[in-house]
Amino acid sequence: MISNNAIHAIILTLDEEQHISRCIESLMGKCSTITIIDCGSRDATVAIARRYGAEVFVNPWVNYASQMNFGVDRLVSRGGWLLRIDADEVLDPDSRETLHEAIANADGDVDGLLVQRRIYFMGRRIRYGAIEPSWQLRLWRNGAGRCEQRWMDEHIQVAGSVAKTGVVLSDINLNSLTWWTAKHNGYASREAVDILNLRHNLRPVDVNAGKYASLQARRRRFLKEKIYGNISPGARALLYFIYRYIVYFGFLDGREGFYFHILQGLWYRILVDAKVSEINTYSQSHGMPIADSIKARTGIDIGR
Repeated sequence: MISNNAIHAIILTLDEEQHISRCIESLMGKCSTITIIDCGSRDATVAIARRYGAEVFVNPWVNYASQMNFGVDRLVSRGGWLLRIDADEVLDPDSRETLHEAIANADGDVDGLLVQRRIYFMGRRIRYGAIEPSWQLRLWRNGAGRCEQRWMDEHIQVAGSVAKTGVVLSDINLNSLTWWTAKHNGYASREAVDILNLRHNLRPVDVNAGKYASLQARRRRFLKEKIYGNISPGARALLYFIYRYIVYFGFLDGREGFYFHILQGLWYRILVDAKVSEINTYSQSHGMPIADSIKARTGIDIGR
């Protein structure tokens, strides 16, 4: 029997044996089903998930949006609500509101619920630098939402209105800093692809991208694409770091915060700009289409 209040969690995984049991345990007793969408883990991720009773689908990776929507399509007949949670995140037990309370308190026209996401870096919660509060649409009525098609910074779009909740998801990644920088190198490639895709109309994107995301997410995207994107690449990363670290008190996050804001707020932003420049230069010097240059320099096949 389909329950309108059942919650079905979707977790995307790749080699997450260090996190997956902790994530699933935080959801047990709170979600009716837990579904893993794995893209080829070579460690014990899948075995651990199945041991906890989660169902597992294996699907080749294209991008986050395609992978999430693959999961959405698998669960559409179950009704209830869907919860998007990453493998290195946990449902915080100190949330002011449970998932079921949030659903019970939602008005009839609400299709999406916003949760607060907290980031921990090198063991420390990052509170400043415009990092908190971070409202994200992670809980939505099954059948009323999908992930927008972008290569980076994708959001769930829903048909109706959205509302805030007291639910908290905490991102507590246990991997090394070497892993973190490698992951963000990959993120930088994906964001560079997004920028070039929008400039050159290489692949279709959702024209209403972010329309039904949180007001905070829409404001951040506007600032990023309409203001930050129009500042000289040589200056914008530095200005952004000053904005985060000085204007929004990122220095109050201590030593770990200094590393985080430098790496995520300065190094990462410079890396994105450098990759865009590299791809453009490669395209011009080799007389090659941008899409082919993207594949040559990042390994990402945007034509898929």
